[in-house]
Amino acid sequence: MSSRFTLAVAAGVALSLVTGCGGSDPFQVTEGACEILDPGAAPDSVAIIPCRADFDTLASTPLDATLPGSRSTKVVLDTFDLALYFQNTVAYQIHFEFVSTHLSGDGRPVVGTLADFNATQYFTPDRRFLLGAVTYYEQPDRWALELSPYDTASAEMIERLFVMVKHASYFGPRMAFHPTSEALAAVAAMLPSSVPVVTTEELYEGIDYQPLSLGTAVGRLHFTTAAALTTEYLSHQDIVVLDEAPNDISVIQGLITQEFQTPLSHVNVLSRNRHTPNMGLREALTNPQLTSLDGQLVKLVVTAEAWTITTVTAAEAQAWWDSHAPTPVTLPPMDLTRTAFANIEDVTPEPFGGQTLRDVIKPAVAAYGGKAAHYSLLYRTPGMPIKRAFAIPLYYYDLFMRQNGFYARVDALLADLAFVTDPAARDAALAQLRADMLVAPFDPAFQALITAKAAEYPVIKLRFRSSSNSEDLDGFPCAGCYNSYSGAVAELATMEQAIRKVYADVWSFRTFDERTFYGVDHTSVGMALLVHENFADEEANGVAVTSNPFDASYLDPAFYVNVQLGGDVEVVAPPPGVYSDQLLYYFRQPNQPVNYLTHSNLIAPNTNVLTTTQLYQLGTALAAIHTRFSPAYGPAAGNSGWYGMDVEFKFDDQANPGQPPTLYVKQARPYPDPFPSP
Repeated sequence: MSSRFTLAVAAGVALSLVTGCGGSDPFQVTEGACEILDPGAAPDSVAIIPCRADFDTLASTPLDATLPGSRSTKVVLDTFDLALYFQNTVAYQIHFEFVSTHLSGDGRPVVGTLADFNATQYFTPDRRFLLGAVTYYEQPDRWALELSPYDTASAEMIERLFVMVKHASYFGPRMAFHPTSEALAAVAAMLPSSVPVVTTEELYEGIDYQPLSLGTAVGRLHFTTAAALTTEYLSHQDIVVLDEAPNDISVIQGLITQEFQTPLSHVNVLSRNRHTPNMGLREALTNPQLTSLDGQLVKLVVTAEAWTITTVTAAEAQAWWDSHAPTPVTLPPMDLTRTAFANIEDVTPEPFGGQTLRDVIKPAVAAYGGKAAHYSLLYRTPGMPIKRAFAIPLYYYDLFMRQNGFYARVDALLADLAFVTDPAARDAALAQLRADMLVAPFDPAFQALITAKAAEYPVIKLRFRSSSNSEDLDGFPCAGCYNSYSGAVAELATMEQAIRKVYADVWSFRTFDERTFYGVDHTSVGMALLVHENFADEEANGVAVTSNPFDASYLDPAFYVNVQLGGDVEVVAPPPGVYSDQLLYYFRQPNQPVNYLTHSNLIAPNTNVLTTTQLYQLGTALAAIHTRFSPAYGPAAGNSGWYGMDVEFKFDDQANPGQPPTLYVKQARPYPDPFPSP
C-alpha cells in the first residue's frame, strides 16, 4: 500500500508543480493509523508517516543538536523512480549508509563510494538523490524540513522535496523549510509562497531551555541574582538560580540562569571544567517547579534534550557529595631556574628526539605558564596572525612573594580557623593581602629588566597577561581565573602596577576557593606573564572553538564562533540584553556555509559583524590551530574522543589605519569535552 501511495503522491506532486493547481488535495496524508505495528522491529524506511508514533520510532537526536528537545529523521527522494523514503535514522545515522544499503543495484544505478556520494549528492545539479531531514522542535512546536548546511540544492529542488515530504506526512501542512546556512537562506528567498520558511533565530526564540554543560548535580537550591554575588557567599553545595550569567562564580554544584548564555562564556567553561551542570531557562526565577523547591536539597539532571529536578534526603545528598568529591589536583611544579625574559618564540621548542608536543609544553608551562607556552607555538605556526610578544617567567613572581613576606602571610592565614571557616573573614583577609601586594616593591634588578625589554617595543602600551601554572591546562578548572592589565611603555610605574595586579589576582576570593575545593596547594601556584602590544581600539572581538560543540557524533564538523562589534563589549560576559553573532562555520565543506544562531543587536539588521573575507581569514587560522595542537590534545595524540581548541581573537586596524581590520589571534587553550562520559 505504501509504495502505491508513494507513486500516486509523486504523480500528483509532479502535476501540481507543473500546473500549480490548487483546491483540495487528494494526495495529502492525514493523521491516522500507524504504519509501524511493532516499534521494536522497525523497518529501515517507510514511504509515509501517518502518526507521531511512527515518526518517533524512526527519529533520533540530530547530529547537530544546536537547539534542544529536537528529534529528526532523514529523508531521501530518489529521482530514479520518484520514490520517497523516511529512513530509520536510529539504524542509519547518515544518508549514505541507507542509500548504499537499499538503493544500490538490483535494477537501480549503483551507488559509489562515500567520497563520491558526498561530492555529488550534495553539490551537483544533476544529482540522483535529494537529501534532507525532517526535524520536530518540541518547545517552539515546529516541524521543519532541513538540508545539510553545505547542500547547494536549487530552489526548484528544495520545493520538489518539500512538496513530496509534505504530502507523505500527517505533519506536512504544518511543516516549514528551515535554512541551516546563510547560503540556503538566500536560496529560500526564491521559494514560492507555498513553501513557508522558518529561520534559526525564530526557532531559537521559541525555546525556553538551553543546555550548556551536561551532567547531574545534588545540592541545595538557592535563588539569587548576578548583582548580589558581589556581596553574597555561595557554598560548593549550592545549586544556584540566577537572573543572568555572571562573569565569574565560585565553586557550586550547578547553575541555572534565566537569561540564555553563550557556550563560550567564562561561567560555562568553568562549569564544563568542573563537570557541573549549567543551563539556561527562561523565566527561571518564577518557574513554579523551581520556586517550590527553593532552599531544599535537590537532584538536577541536565541533558541535551531536557532537564529534571527532584528532591533528595540529607543522607542521599551527603552520599552523593562524598562519592563525587574531586580528585586533588597537583599543579606542575614551578621551574625557578629559568630567569630570562624570553622572546615568545623561545618559550616552547619544537619536539625532537622522540619527544611529543606535550613533552615540550609541560616544561614550558613550569617556567612560563600555560598561556605563554601555547602562545609560543602559535607564534611559530606558519601564517598565524599574531602579535610579537615576550614572557616573564614564574621566577619573578616567586621572588616578589618571598622578598615581601607574602608566602609567610599565606601560611599564617591557612592556620587561622576563622579564615578557613568563615567566608567573610577569608574574603576580607584576601582583599587586604591583595591591597598590600599592590604597594609592595619590586627587586631593582627586575625593574631594570622590565625597562630594557619594554624599550624593544616601539608602542604606547603593553598588555600584561596572566600565564600561570594553574590555567589554560588540559582538564584543570581555572578558565578565566585571572585578568590582564595594561601599562605605558614610557612609564615604568604603570607597567609595574599592571604586573602587581596580575600577581594579586592569584589571591582573589573565587580563585582561592576554587583551589581549596580541588585540593590544590596554594603556594604551588606560580604566575608568569605573557606580554605583547596592547590592542587599543579593536573593531571586533571574539572567541571560537575549532570543533562543533553541539555535535556529539563528530560527523558534522564545524567551527563555533562568537563575535561582537568593537572591543568594549566582551562576548564571554555581555551586558544583559546584548547579543553577539553566534554561528557555525562549516569551513571544511566545499562552499563553506555559515549558520547564524543569533545576530548581534549592536549592528544594523540583516548584517554581520564579520565580512565574508574576514570569516575566511578566521577559518584559516582556526584550521591551522586545530592541526597545530592535535599532537598535544587531539587525534594526533591518540585522543579518539571530542577535541577542540578554545581561541580568542581580535580584528584591529591599528597597524594600517583606514584599511580593513586585521585578524590577530590572542590565545588558544584546550576546550573541555562538551560530551563527557557519564
